[in-house]
Amino acid sequence: MPTAAAALSSTAIDTFVAAIKFDTQGLVPAIAQQHDTGEVLMMAWMDRAAVVETLGTGRVCYWSRSGHIQTLIDLRVDCDGDTLLALVDQKGAACHTGRHNCFFRALRGEVLEEIAPIVVDMQAAGKT
Repeated sequence: MPTAAAALSSTAIDTFVAAIKFDTQGLVPAIAQQHDTGEVLMMAWMDRAAVVETLGTGRVCYWSRSGHIQTLIDLRVDCDGDTLLALVDQKGAACHTGRHNCFFRALRGEVLEEIAPIVVDMQAAGKT
């Protein structure tokens, strides 16, 4: 069982948030990666409130579409402060399409194909 990130003090959270360069809309891209396999799951947007909630609760929160459960293992800010990397423990589908990750389309020869199956029926799960 992975060790979830401990909830942080408001001082620690403020220090982390101060290192982030949010864009003109107050957002920063966040890449979610499965902590134990390295699989890239998704890219989503976080605003200040989402970062604060994520660090304060240990449950990853995004500004944009979501609906799945990701337990935070570690949150990192890149060298320029303009992108976050969330190392997570993913439960179920990361993608709103019901696939395990959002990167399921790839060129196979001359054709763009879906290379990963749907693992969760999002309509049946009430998440559409």
